[in-house]
Amino acid sequence: MHTETAEKTQKSRLTLYIVIAMVLGIFVGYLIHSNASPEFIKNFAPKIKLLATIFLRLVQMIIAPLVFATLVVGIAKLGDLKTVGRVGGKAMVWFISASLLSLTLGLILVSITKPGVGININNADLEGAKDLMGKTKEFSLEKFVEHVVPKSVIEAMATNEILQLVVFSVFFGVALTAIGKKGEPIIKALDALTHVVLKMVTYVMGLAPLGVFGAMTGVIALKGLGILKTYAYYIGSFYIGLAVLWIILLFIGYLILKKRLNVLLRRLSGPMTIAFNTASSEAVFPKLVEEMERFGCNNKIVSFTLPLGYSFNLDGSMMYMTFASMFIAQAYNITSITDNIGTQIAMLLVFMLTSKGIAGVPRASLVVVLATGSMFGIPPEGIGLVLAIDTFCDMGRSMTNVLGNALATAAVSKWEGELSNA
Repeated sequence: MHTETAEKTQKSRLTLYIVIAMVLGIFVGYLIHSNASPEFIKNFAPKIKLLATIFLRLVQMIIAPLVFATLVVGIAKLGDLKTVGRVGGKAMVWFISASLLSLTLGLILVSITKPGVGININNADLEGAKDLMGKTKEFSLEKFVEHVVPKSVIEAMATNEILQLVVFSVFFGVALTAIGKKGEPIIKALDALTHVVLKMVTYVMGLAPLGVFGAMTGVIALKGLGILKTYAYYIGSFYIGLAVLWIILLFIGYLILKKRLNVLLRRLSGPMTIAFNTASSEAVFPKLVEEMERFGCNNKIVSFTLPLGYSFNLDGSMMYMTFASMFIAQAYNITSITDNIGTQIAMLLVFMLTSKGIAGVPRASLVVVLATGSMFGIPPEGIGLVLAIDTFCDMGRSMTNVLGNALATAAVSKWEGELSNA
């Protein structure tokens, strides 16, 4: 009881520090933007953002070993291929349904609110768009398969290719289960590795306020608060979309979890705050593993479902893809997209494929929009229109990704009868 109280105190204290860091970052960033010379700001912003870079890189350092260890152990603990197939099937039903819901909702709302109509295309960040174009290749089936199937697990770990890592881990976990007792020492070693990495999470999360301060100060110093006014309608429309998505997800969550939904949301307050302030759902993956187990989800379900969710179930990012692509189409008055429902549905279905495995990729949603949009005649330079305020949208979509994956894990645990009242 004493340990649980101390843990709650520590968590609420960290959340408070993060909020203080965010407010302080906005204030310092605004002072610098208002009073410093453009040359000073240009040099200062990347340097202060190093605090956020250090924090995110420390988290990324943990992701690959944690995904590999938890997923392999999760499959091994499930016991047999029949159970793996059953749990995986239930998880995929949730993931595909949630993805379609998010993409469709984004498409409908952006078509109703029309935030791109009348926008000044001269506001586009062409330099940033060129930088992103260098990372983008046009979508094709060959490239998609290359993105999914790893040629080297070491390369997948080094580049944090989560989907490739998931594919290797599933094969490894199934093989480990098949050899029986001979594989038990490896399972125990990977289980111990999981606990070591989760201990590292505690140390890394202590640096979250510094990361938040660096991220906020850098963005506001460079862009100023004025950029929020320019794109207020676009940001507002997107957040209304996220709010509607939250209402639907929470309603479904309540139907499954009943009154325990409130307990889950309390558990998620810390991870969601960090995800919002760092604009990274990946930053809280290790912490989310801990919180879902403390909520009462069985370790074997969490270890299996959560890594899959980070490849297949990024609800906030999904919504943003249709939202951003339609926004650009509206701004450039591409009637072949804005007035053609068939094209919009085709684009939605392609996003279902191209979006898989984007966790761990910087500006992943925009890269996918660029790659997919070119198939439908969306100009690549149009991405520059949303680059300036992408961080502010990324904050909301990252927090939504965390909520979606937590609900998916809790739902699968409940359906499997593996949700305790812890």
